[in-house]
Amino acid sequence: MITQRVLDLACSIQQIASPTLFESRRAEFIRDQFAKEGLADASLDAAGNALARLPGAGNAPPLVVSAHLDTVFPQETNLHLRRQEDHIYGPGIGDNSLGLASLFGLVWMLRDAHIVLPADVWLAADVGEEGLGNLRGMRAVVDRFGNTPVAYVILEGMGLGEVFHRGLGVQRYRISVQTEGGHSWNDYGRPSAIHELACLVTQLITLPIPHDPRTSINVGVITGGTSVNTIAAKASLDLDLRSESHSTLSGLTLQVETLVRNANRPGVRTVCENIGRRPSGEIPIDHPLVKLAMQTLRGLKITPTPGIGSTDANVPLSLGFPAICIAMTTGSGSHTPAEFIRTGPLAKGLEQLFLIATKVWQIESA
Repeated sequence: MITQRVLDLACSIQQIASPTLFESRRAEFIRDQFAKEGLADASLDAAGNALARLPGAGNAPPLVVSAHLDTVFPQETNLHLRRQEDHIYGPGIGDNSLGLASLFGLVWMLRDAHIVLPADVWLAADVGEEGLGNLRGMRAVVDRFGNTPVAYVILEGMGLGEVFHRGLGVQRYRISVQTEGGHSWNDYGRPSAIHELACLVTQLITLPIPHDPRTSINVGVITGGTSVNTIAAKASLDLDLRSESHSTLSGLTLQVETLVRNANRPGVRTVCENIGRRPSGEIPIDHPLVKLAMQTLRGLKITPTPGIGSTDANVPLSLGFPAICIAMTTGSGSHTPAEFIRTGPLAKGLEQLFLIATKVWQIESA
């Protein structure tokens, strides 16, 4: 049964640690699996992505189907897996081991149905989707294929029913403060990098953030200091800004950069470093690719939810290329050790992918 094969493969993939920027072992595993399946051109590209080609029957534009290799979990994370009849628990099982395994599920379903598609399908397992990966793997994929594919279909493990046709813009900064530092008693009165950074955080979280378009600001990491009795000479924070609106995000980044610039004074040096940007973009809800995905879900008795997200789809969408991000099953706990997927809905998730892949070339004449 193909669903069981996909689940078994997802569990094998999950056991290979794959933190962002350290995905090589998992990429090599996927590349080797591509080769074992007899897929053409199984290889690793310069970015570290694993790619392979399922040959089609004609010269129509290819289809690119991708899933990201990396997880948010550090190398030393306990990847203990627990399988139950209707659930599988384990860090990264849904995000995105199942998405990766579903690349193979598509191949198996097409072969079982003796279907040769009208053009090549390129399968891509890409690096750098999470955290500070900055979508570098997907950028390399899009640089390679450009506007030639009939569509880019991005797979995530969890969220069955969602169809992301809009890419959520994200801007990330590392804000660093440097001071002379000193002894907490003998040099009391000198600026502390931690105190200065704390004041800046207070200003950041009081910036006006609109509800419509939905926008967010988050200080995710703070580091700095030497000891409890030392005036901190260095401190930094990582800041994540998001908005549904490109202009709103641009305005917010300008406010942040102004606050940082104004925080400089004698004895205090504050620097704002760009550590990541996820470009926004979208195709309309009535685009034939979106309509195909939503009609497919309705045919499977699943209510579709069109929406916006920060995924690999941001890259092709930002360039105006037809792209969607879809999910394979339901689950919860993403980015936590308690992550789990439900095994029952996977059959419909795979059927969704199969139907989109077999009908996607029809959208050119729609």
